[in-house]
Amino acid sequence: MSALDWLIVLGLNGAIIAYGLRRARGTSTSGEWFLSSRALPWWAVGLSLFATNMDNSEFVSATGTIASEGLHFLSAHTFGGLIGVTIATFVIVPAIYRAGLYTNSEYLEHRFGPGTRVLGALIQIQYRTSVLGLMIWAVHLTLVGVGGLRPELSWALIVSLVVLSGVYTAVGGLRAVVATDVLQSVLVMAGGLAVCVAVWRTVGGWDAMVAQLESLGTTAEGLAPGLAAADLTHVGAFRGRDGTTSPVVIFIAWILISSGWWTVSHTSTQRMMGARSLWDMKMAGVLGAGVSLVILLFTDMLGLFGRAQFPDFARPDEMYPHLISTYLGIGAKGLVVAGVVSAAVSTFDSMGSSMSAVFTRDIYARFISRDRDDAHYLRVGRIATVAILVLGFAYLPLILRAPTMLAAFRSVTSVFVTPLLIVYLVGAVTRTNRRVGMAGLATGGLYGVVGFVDREVIDVSWLPSWLTGQWEAFVWAVAFTAAGCALAALHPRWRRSAGAVSSPGAGDWLAKSSGELGPIRLHPFRERVPLLASPALYTGILLAISAWLVFGLFW
Repeated sequence: MSALDWLIVLGLNGAIIAYGLRRARGTSTSGEWFLSSRALPWWAVGLSLFATNMDNSEFVSATGTIASEGLHFLSAHTFGGLIGVTIATFVIVPAIYRAGLYTNSEYLEHRFGPGTRVLGALIQIQYRTSVLGLMIWAVHLTLVGVGGLRPELSWALIVSLVVLSGVYTAVGGLRAVVATDVLQSVLVMAGGLAVCVAVWRTVGGWDAMVAQLESLGTTAEGLAPGLAAADLTHVGAFRGRDGTTSPVVIFIAWILISSGWWTVSHTSTQRMMGARSLWDMKMAGVLGAGVSLVILLFTDMLGLFGRAQFPDFARPDEMYPHLISTYLGIGAKGLVVAGVVSAAVSTFDSMGSSMSAVFTRDIYARFISRDRDDAHYLRVGRIATVAILVLGFAYLPLILRAPTMLAAFRSVTSVFVTPLLIVYLVGAVTRTNRRVGMAGLATGGLYGVVGFVDREVIDVSWLPSWLTGQWEAFVWAVAFTAAGCALAALHPRWRRSAGAVSSPGAGDWLAKSSGELGPIRLHPFRERVPLLASPALYTGILLAISAWLVFGLFW
């Protein structure tokens, strides 16, 4: 990259980080730091959700996965995102919001007891730090492949980004994070669209790309087994790396993966719970999912165009940086890399803020050091922010072993995240007894661990692939978790405790801080919500568009 490109990258991101440090000043209470005093408008929360969802690994992993496996990933960006945000904003998060709680793990104790709370908190920390590993690796690939940096200089820059984002997050909390996410979302959109337009124009459009893929047949390097290059344009063509998995199973798996992101991850639910009303929360979810759908649709196309132009490109995760280097000139290249870096920083700060909240409230304040003053827990949250960000580096060995970054993420997600998603749903929509949560996590988690060991550690010959396969694991995780929940719900002694809730105590810091959040607002309108401002209306429109894209245009 040229000096001008680096000036754009460092100048734009430096300005956003400086703005974050400025907005961080004045945060003095835990209510401000963890939830921005529940005063955030829908558009700010929605753009923050988009910026967090569109991390840099999304660009790199989506392009590489589609170049190798085809458009099945589109299911996650359409139905998966919308179903996930609907479950979160219409069912699960409102229940947490009304209860006056700070974290989604806190809700698990509210419904199922303290053991489920701490287990849910540990699952979340493991889940989100694994995603941090994906982002770190994606930034490294971009800085080396596009920026031409030496590996050691690339790692030094990444560490600097982690430290700087950790500083303003630690000081300002959610308010500073959302403020910077709004600016970062604009930069991410501009960079993503710039590379899409450049590649589209160079290749000659959709028809030219399809013709090139058809001419390749099955000769292209790096394709998943059993696929011809022309099959990449169809959602239902991919049948797993072994060629035997039903595309319906893959479709369901993507819905579960995306739903887990919107509900299990406090990275997203924290923003929703910081909204000024329940209406703002729902509209923010629609905005975040809708903008993500549009930008990711264009990004998904890059994998197809990249495969058409470079049929023998055998390193899928390096496709996105390669396209930037090949098709963008001076200035535009800097804008795109600035967007990639900004996407990374927006997710660094989001995960640092949300996971430090989970650690501080759900583990430290609940089980380690109870009833200290507000300033003490604020300091703990700030220190935990940096520690959470450092944990992301621990997942790099697993990512390097996998055929693609996304394959590593899929293999980890089904272990505990999907069972936790089912437990949240059970807690929000039923009044079943408190033992159900731990029973569901135990059965679903045990299956998840066995499947992960069989897939990633040692092949257990007597376990069939249809039981532990990477895609099938998501469906089975639901089945095993639901079975555990059902058995506990039907237990004759436990049924008496149906609907019971627990509280950490009326006099400690956790309870006091919950009382500082203020009254619950349904919506900001004087009377009823107008029809054209109905979140359900726009959710329905986006679901109809998703159905047309997945089943009508690309299946």
